[in-house]
Amino acid sequence: MPHAKYAKNRLWRWRSNPLRRRDDIVEAWIVLAAWTVFAVGGSVAGLVTAHAADEAFAAQRTERQRVRAMLLTDVPRAPALGGTSGRRTTTVRWTSSDGSTRTGRTQVDTGLKAGSRVTVWQDGHGRLTAAPLSSTEAAIESGFLGVVAAAGLAGLVFGAVAVVRWQLDRRRVDEWGREWDRVGPRWGHKTS
Repeated sequence: MPHAKYAKNRLWRWRSNPLRRRDDIVEAWIVLAAWTVFAVGGSVAGLVTAHAADEAFAAQRTERQRVRAMLLTDVPRAPALGGTSGRRTTTVRWTSSDGSTRTGRTQVDTGLKAGSRVTVWQDGHGRLTAAPLSSTEAAIESGFLGVVAAAGLAGLVFGAVAVVRWQLDRRRVDEWGREWDRVGPRWGHKTS
């Protein structure tokens, strides 16, 4: 029966009690509203964010296209200082979808010679860009963004509740002080 005692203690604000103050009832309703907003609002915020991110990643996969490019400079084998990646930024030349020849800088594998052919990605305007996320990577990223959105809403909701509860506690302490000022002198004798 320890669970029943715990539930009884957790719901004390809802019971009829001569020591219960109006602020206790207000606090109970605020906490209930906060959990409701968190449960419903967090779910909605997470799902909407994940869906929007998934659509954005799908649009990137549709818009971006891979093209063959030629390296204009050698890419030394040694990794960049402090870098752990086997890729370096270099200049490449490619033909965009409108037929114009373009040059730009992008990341390529190390150890390639000038004139080598590499695959790069361009956006709908013919500018170099990063490769789009795969469907699996996009699903993971969308899920992560949804969780972050729900956590952000939770932080806002519970932060606001903490401020309100702090103000209620201050009001209760002030009320206790006023009551003690009224009742305290009747309880004891003053010594000189």
